[in-house]
Amino acid sequence: MADTVTGLELRSKVTSAGKLELSLEPVTLEAPGDDEVIVRVQAAPINPSDLGLLIGPADVASMVAGGTADRPTLTLDVPAERMGMLKARIDQSLPVGNEGAGEVIAAGANVTDLLGKTVGMLGGAMYTQVRKLPAKDCVPLKDGQTAADGASMFVNPLTALGFVETMRMEGHTAIVHTAAASNLGQMLNRICIADGVPLVNVVRSAEQADILRAIGATHIVDSTAPDFRDALTDAIAETVATIAFDAIGGGKLGGQILGAMEAAASRSAAEYSRYGSTTFKQLYIYGALDTGPTVLNRNFGFSWAVSGWLLTPFMGKAGREVVGRMRGRVVDELTTTFASNYTRTIGLAEALNPDVLAAYNRKATGEKYLIDPSR
Repeated sequence: MADTVTGLELRSKVTSAGKLELSLEPVTLEAPGDDEVIVRVQAAPINPSDLGLLIGPADVASMVAGGTADRPTLTLDVPAERMGMLKARIDQSLPVGNEGAGEVIAAGANVTDLLGKTVGMLGGAMYTQVRKLPAKDCVPLKDGQTAADGASMFVNPLTALGFVETMRMEGHTAIVHTAAASNLGQMLNRICIADGVPLVNVVRSAEQADILRAIGATHIVDSTAPDFRDALTDAIAETVATIAFDAIGGGKLGGQILGAMEAAASRSAAEYSRYGSTTFKQLYIYGALDTGPTVLNRNFGFSWAVSGWLLTPFMGKAGREVVGRMRGRVVDELTTTFASNYTRTIGLAEALNPDVLAAYNRKATGEKYLIDPSR
């Protein structure tokens, strides 16, 4: 192959003038080093975590399209009160996309066995036509597994497995999960069913509940139902769930879950304590579908904690052996337990179409977009 490889990659830039600029920029890759590969990217999912960098706190309603059909641009306003949180990225053109998959088209001297193989990749900058990265950040797919199969093999699968590992490491025996009908939530259900872990699924509609029933979920509560608090408490009492993972972040739901855990624990209390039950209750917030304040109505005693949960720090804490086991399970069950369903596949230019961006930015449950940069 040629000494260099060229392509286009999607970039996001916040300017000092308070604008967010999205564009497709040319990239030139030199030949890979001894332990590196160059991959022609064929699939990269749009996850909520990707949208944080892609769009950030910009006002989506302010989108202005520009550029050409092959090299479109979008410009959005960033409200002045949100600029303070962006100081570290002002006037930097940043590549986007946490994970992806594609064909290895060039390989260094020590990793030639990967040449021509389809691999899953983790390492950022995946919304691009070509990507150079260390071979250690690639996982070869099995025969019959496609780039679309492998595109989402890291963030959601490892997060779902990480929830179960965290539960076990901290001595809990059952889990509460919100936004439970998402792709990640469906994976978590399959894991918990297979591993015998009781799981309470919190959804926001009857349609979402139907999605989970179809895959075998048993404990499902609808946060929009008039009996939500009682149903949640009953499900927690039955499963004895004392750890929750919340994708919503803002609003009252996290506090309601802690309150339901306390109410469930109090049902078996031998005597009253003004300090609440001695049952420890852990709420982890791992998402921000609601960017508003997190509201805690302190009706759950004093034995509790609220923390953030992020995949990368968890993997560092869990250690190489645990992470290796998790990755091995993902590869083995890629098209079953960890299968992702995509609403629509789009090209890089389509990703900067205002109507398309508005659609995938809604982060609607059951809708997931896949970028195919080779389109």
